[in-house]
Amino acid sequence: MNPPQPPKTTLLIAWIVVLLSSVLPKVILQEIFGQTVSPGLQAVMSLSVIFVALLATLIWQSLRGLRPFLALFLVLVGSQWLVYNRIDELPFFHAWLSNPSFNVYMLAEELLNLMVTLLMIAALVLMRKKRQDFYLAMGDTAAPVEPIRWLGVRQGERWNKFGSWLTFFISLGTLAFLVIAGRPPLDIIIRALPFLPAVLLAAALNSFTEEITYKASFLSVLESPVGPRQALYMVAVYFGIGHFYGVVGVLLAAFLGWILARSMQETRGLFWAWFIHF
Repeated sequence: MNPPQPPKTTLLIAWIVVLLSSVLPKVILQEIFGQTVSPGLQAVMSLSVIFVALLATLIWQSLRGLRPFLALFLVLVGSQWLVYNRIDELPFFHAWLSNPSFNVYMLAEELLNLMVTLLMIAALVLMRKKRQDFYLAMGDTAAPVEPIRWLGVRQGERWNKFGSWLTFFISLGTLAFLVIAGRPPLDIIIRALPFLPAVLLAAALNSFTEEITYKASFLSVLESPVGPRQALYMVAVYFGIGHFYGVVGVLLAAFLGWILARSMQETRGLFWAWFIHF
């Protein structure tokens, strides 16, 4: 039996908010019209779209299910503006971010990201969401994988095997891209070894903050009003657009967002999304 389809109006408004509250308008203004968009203007544009959508929920009853999603989006936009445009300008943070030491500025940057994530988690708790609702749990790491024909995933496969293969191929592909694009000298591994502890810590924090902030949190407030599949697509598109490095960059990031968010839905946990990203 197929799950009930969400109202078309709900889907339309949710997609409009996702697209217009992302960096898509900024990308269009900069890449096509050559207009510079400041962080403040970006925040104002996103907040305006969200507020209009919230007003629409007062008029149309069918849109009321989107209120938790819109409220969480307000928290995201507001916390990003506060953390990345006010807190990072505080003298001690500015000094850390300007420090020539990789160990200092990278961990300072990840600390800012963590602040945004903690504000998102606080908002979800205030919405009376349990941590399992927004995938803040290990989950069933050997859960079945729904077949994905174009990836060669067949019926009966499980995430403990599929997740391992994804980790290997995505890491290998990323490494190959960086080597081809950057052409680093052969001795870079030796020179990078002193930074390895900071690299691992920064990677662990970055994986956690991005998976919670941009995927797990929004899946938890979108799955009910728009359905799990549409929620998956919206999270993937928003994540892809947020990594605009040309069309290829958007497509690769959207795919990564889609497969990692899918791992959360199927395992009901964060482990594989965090580990593959890490």
